[in-house]
Amino acid sequence: MAIPRDFINELIARTDIVELIDRRVPLKKAGKNHSACCPFHSEKSPSFTVSRDKQFYHCFGCGAHGNAIDFLMEYDRLEFVDAIEDLAGQLGLDVPREQGGKRRDDGLSRDLYQLMEEANNFYQNQLRSHADRQKVLDYLALRGLSDTIVKQFGIGFAPDGWDGLLSRYRNNPDAQDKLLTGGMLIAKDGGSRYDRFRDRLMFPIRDRRGRVVGFGGRVLGDGTPKYLNSPETPIFHKGSELYGLYELKQNYRDPQRVLIVEGYMDVVALAQFGVDYAVASLGTSTTAEQFQLLLRNAKEVICCYDGDNAGFEAAWRALETALPLLKPQDQVRFIFLPQGEDPDSLIRKIGQQAFEKLIEQAKKLEDFFFETLSQRHQGNDSELAQQAIVHIEKIQDTLLRDLLLEKLSHKLRMVSIDDLKHKFFKTQARVPHTAPKGLKGRGTPLRLAVALLVQHPSLGFGLPLQPALAHLQMNGISLLNHLLEMTRNQRFNTAQILEHFREHAQWPALKKLAQWEHQVADENLALEFRKALVWLTNQYIEQRYQELSLKQHHSREEKIQLQKLLAVMKSRD
Repeated sequence: MAIPRDFINELIARTDIVELIDRRVPLKKAGKNHSACCPFHSEKSPSFTVSRDKQFYHCFGCGAHGNAIDFLMEYDRLEFVDAIEDLAGQLGLDVPREQGGKRRDDGLSRDLYQLMEEANNFYQNQLRSHADRQKVLDYLALRGLSDTIVKQFGIGFAPDGWDGLLSRYRNNPDAQDKLLTGGMLIAKDGGSRYDRFRDRLMFPIRDRRGRVVGFGGRVLGDGTPKYLNSPETPIFHKGSELYGLYELKQNYRDPQRVLIVEGYMDVVALAQFGVDYAVASLGTSTTAEQFQLLLRNAKEVICCYDGDNAGFEAAWRALETALPLLKPQDQVRFIFLPQGEDPDSLIRKIGQQAFEKLIEQAKKLEDFFFETLSQRHQGNDSELAQQAIVHIEKIQDTLLRDLLLEKLSHKLRMVSIDDLKHKFFKTQARVPHTAPKGLKGRGTPLRLAVALLVQHPSLGFGLPLQPALAHLQMNGISLLNHLLEMTRNQRFNTAQILEHFREHAQWPALKKLAQWEHQVADENLALEFRKALVWLTNQYIEQRYQELSLKQHHSREEKIQLQKLLAVMKSRD
């Protein structure tokens, strides 16, 4: 793994999982733990618990469990490395990488971020000082954009000419090479280079951390294309970013609603008129990654499209993308604008109040879902049902799935959802996975020893070596020995133990043991742990005695060992 394990261990040690989760899911104190209704499945009574001592969460309803990294991966839909970077960012730490590991933020990327910020400063300076600035200022005034909005979104001006930006790096070939990699310059066949953006209003695109990763440029004259975007680069991937999301998060720490529109100017114009919670999808269909960004930043996403066939088709593609991603309480709605209007033009005509009234009237996902299917399959209920089921089967949110099934049943005038499933489901309808409530009872002494050590790693701290266990022949004993070695000289919590084993085959078993109800009272933990170790040591003694007893010839050392083992066994009787 590219990130040093010691750093991950420190990160978990410095993160308070109760505070982390409470910022997203309000927790209530419940004894020595905290509880809430599970954010990963629908329930009316709390079965989701968070332990500060263990730095571990567990839901007794759906079985979701893990440490702070697992929670961010599941709740915020982050990849492992992204979750690490998120936690590190909250603590003000830089994520190191081991030599030879693939770095996301290596020297090239750092230089690109710096050069993109320099390019942004250059474009903003041109808006203030270039000889042609007045035509740009007149254009901004015509669009009704104030100095405040221009500054908030960092809007700039790329002057006409082939080397406005390039000339700043005329004597720096290395910077030119990186600007070429960053999409700011274009190379001719002969090797010469020129500016990609010329005579355009410039909209910097920032990532979630506020770094400029690309630009959108709107032509000021009659040139084409009307909008020109940065190409894909090592730091810019169109399907992973949303224009205006960073600016929105500066205004709202926890936005309840996000409006997704098509263009840069739509976002800026809406903000100018008070609708400052819009983002744009950078000229592409809304991707799954963009939807994940939206859903982790707001509970309600409203998709805004033109009211023509192309707009309805784009909305349906967005619905198909969103369905498998929705969690309980996520809301997605759809608004379609009058023919010939976009958000920019419409809000100028009708103003903020009337525009937000349209937003309030946006169609619910389920209404748009069935309206579209009904239009596509007029008079053919069987075909409509089959197509609906194809989409409904992909939904993870059980409440939404049941709601759509109920509406479909009503639409087809069937008596019950069960009738619907029986008639149309080709395979048995998927039901919510319910994990077992937890393993009951003490189990074997080995399982108990491992579980106690995972749940209370301090039991192993300072413990004398257990040489007999290194020779015991028993399935699972190597795991216990590994844990004993880990915890003997260093203090860990449960979350750190589990993270250490994330890439090991034992990880699933350890996660189960971390939540196992072993029924040992807190005051008896140390005693029961020692008793389990004693039992395992006795098992080795018996194994070794049987092994030596069956031998016909013994060495002098084996004879002495056999006598000692016999004495030990007699003393136990």
